[in-house]
Amino acid sequence: MTLNIVSFEHNGQASWGVVTNGGIIDIGARRGSSVWEELQSGFNVSLLTAQIAGASADFALSEVTLQPPVVRPEKIICIGVNYANRNAEYKDSSPDPEWPSLFMRGYESFTGAQQDLWRPPESPQLDYEGEIVMIIGKEGHRIPQGEAMNYVAGYTLMNEGTIRDWVRHAKFNVTQGKNFPCSGSIGPWMVTADAVADHTAMSIETKVNGEVRQSDTTANLMFPFDYIISYLSIFYTLRPGDIISTGTPNGAGARFDPPKYLAPGDVVEVSCPAIGVLSNGVVDDPTADANMTQQLRDNCHR
Repeated sequence: MTLNIVSFEHNGQASWGVVTNGGIIDIGARRGSSVWEELQSGFNVSLLTAQIAGASADFALSEVTLQPPVVRPEKIICIGVNYANRNAEYKDSSPDPEWPSLFMRGYESFTGAQQDLWRPPESPQLDYEGEIVMIIGKEGHRIPQGEAMNYVAGYTLMNEGTIRDWVRHAKFNVTQGKNFPCSGSIGPWMVTADAVADHTAMSIETKVNGEVRQSDTTANLMFPFDYIISYLSIFYTLRPGDIISTGTPNGAGARFDPPKYLAPGDVVEVSCPAIGVLSNGVVDDPTADANMTQQLRDNCHR
């Protein structure tokens, strides 16, 4: 049975649960754990399914503040330029890469679904990048490609928000433009791995204010999911709760003439039929105000 696993806050209390048609069944209140803790112990979907049988929802989705499905994971690994059409956007006549490009992001650069992305005062070039994310379910090192998908606990979505001019500050990395607070989002929930019958046939779409900007399918990945896991596990020990974003299609705002960067009031929706819709508004970074309270900063970074 496919489950939608969500992390959230209600009245200042962090918890997690299962999303049903009626709302959220609060599992954290019943078991006193977190999604990350459940993943460490093997995330027993059958046991969880039995526990929610006949249970009524404790909260409506509108009553909670959604967080990224895994709060403060050990690693957030992002794959760059993975869709073939995205690689072609560079128009540099280079061959397809032999190995993936990758970079790391900090947890504080993300917020949850239905929360606002923050455009920093340092740059107006906040851009969107819709991506499918794998969440690792068990520890592995030097994982054979043929076994790699057995290590996936579930999937979620990412808006891998980017400050375009800041990714060009360094010669060999993009870290600066990828880590501004609340510039990206993860969510709305984790669907368990059984939701995806074929990871090579997943579609992804990004809309801004209802306009389709990105649309592609994982059939066009240069490095498919199983290869990514196997490759990363050569030099990382992948652990439960680790987040792996798998790249964004062509059509980011920087590629338009003139560019279509995000501005306050915009609404960005990243969607995949097997997962759901990750929706976020856009505001100017409220921490630019010297009188900004610590509580507002914390609201983004939980």
